[in-house]
Amino acid sequence: MKRTLRIDTGKMAAIFIDLQEEHRADPRYLVEGYAGVLAQARRLQDTARRHGVPLYHAAYIVDPAAPGRPFHPLQPDGRSAFSDKDDPNIAICAEVAPAAGEAVVFKSEPSLFGASSPAEELRRKGIEWLAIAGVWTEACVDATVKDAVALGFHVLLVKDACGTASTAMHQTAILNLANRLYGGAVVSTDDACRLIEGTPVEAWQVQGSVPLRFTYENASGLYAEL
Repeated sequence: MKRTLRIDTGKMAAIFIDLQEEHRADPRYLVEGYAGVLAQARRLQDTARRHGVPLYHAAYIVDPAAPGRPFHPLQPDGRSAFSDKDDPNIAICAEVAPAAGEAVVFKSEPSLFGASSPAEELRRKGIEWLAIAGVWTEACVDATVKDAVALGFHVLLVKDACGTASTAMHQTAILNLANRLYGGAVVSTDDACRLIEGTPVEAWQVQGSVPLRFTYENASGLYAEL
């Protein structure tokens, strides 16, 4: 259900997951509506910068020779099928690129909170809320959100600043996260920016156990109501 939400901006950070060139350059890994996702992410970045909210940028980079990848998909030449360390398309898109002094986390697993986790740094800064945007919604965004919650952070999931291969995949991934986003909220970019500016908003906050029982027929409508 929607309830009034206020956030102390001094206790917030903004996280941008894998907004890399391959998602608009590689036909195998295109994100539907990626230009719109990038535009919303940039709005969120600009608002965060104006209000002193620290930004963290993540980039997924795969070395297929690294241990722990027995079933990782490979190209015929032995390179990773996606996010290969030698592919120039692993670069973060220019329009959402890190500004000077902003943190960049290079990760080799879906979640931001893996081997290169910034969790302790965030805690030292007194961060309690994480505004999260990025791609793919059902993969790296999902993993990051779930790990953030498990680590004790409140998550502000910015639904229209996330994306994946199709509308159906994106919407159902957001609904799945909304069902279990304990201590957090789902908002639009507009409302995320208002919260950063210090304005309270009405935001979806989960109550009870799995309240969104979506079907093929009603998923889009439930997503729109978040």
